[in-house]
Amino acid sequence: MEKKDRIKKDISRESYLQTVIRRFKQHHLATVSLVILAVLVVAALLVPIIAPYNPDEIVGGFSKAPTVEHWLGTDQIGRDVLSRLLYATRISLLVGVLATAISTVIGVILGLIAGYFGGAADMIIMRFTDMVMSFPYILLVLVAASIFKPGLWSIILILGFVDWPGIARLVRGNVLSLRESNFIKSDLVAGMPLPYILFSEILPNTAAPILVYATSVLALSMLDEAALSFLGMGVQPPTASLGNMLNGAQSLTVLTKQPWLWIPSGLMIVVLVIAINFIGDALRDALDPNSGK
Repeated sequence: MEKKDRIKKDISRESYLQTVIRRFKQHHLATVSLVILAVLVVAALLVPIIAPYNPDEIVGGFSKAPTVEHWLGTDQIGRDVLSRLLYATRISLLVGVLATAISTVIGVILGLIAGYFGGAADMIIMRFTDMVMSFPYILLVLVAASIFKPGLWSIILILGFVDWPGIARLVRGNVLSLRESNFIKSDLVAGMPLPYILFSEILPNTAAPILVYATSVLALSMLDEAALSFLGMGVQPPTASLGNMLNGAQSLTVLTKQPWLWIPSGLMIVVLVIAINFIGDALRDALDPNSGK
């Protein structure tokens, strides 16, 4: 009994950050996923140092199976698959992070404006949001990718500008409830400037759901990049991406007799997306103020 009381007392003294970390650690899969993701991010940052070969250099025979010199074999034109996989992971993480950042900034700004000011601004922004969301998502991405020249920065901008509606609706919903709260009314009575109210009072109180939603956008952006690059409409060769490394899997010969050409990149996509989703689920529970854990 005394031990339980002591634990409850320690918990009551925790800061908010300590509470979030403690709740997050209770999700063991998310903790493992965070470690895996951290390792992959560090590897991506250090890839020029740790990659055994130049990803675009022909270093071996065509489509050779894994050996001591080439741990994951070589591709159809003799490039080291492991080196290309490391560089491709960096590209996919870059696309995911930048596209998520762009969509989050757009969604947050539009959501704040629509939720706080209401009226005509809310109607115009929400109707435009509904219009964007009414288009089939993958069709919208494919049309945008076909209009603009395929490439790394094109795909980042395309994904950034089509993923914002969900964040905008989320922020608007939170702002609608927050603007009627007593602390916001107190700021208005005190004559606080509008930027202070929006970005120092309202935005911090919507940060938790934004962060959780952003993890799903990050995973979706990486999947979209892989799909578009697989179809030849994303990152273009010779730049390595997880999607264009999978492109060779369209051949039945590669699928059945040369698995080292597509299994590593396919597994990397799966690991990244699952890890990010586990982390997002854990963050949702850890940041929930109503959680009693």
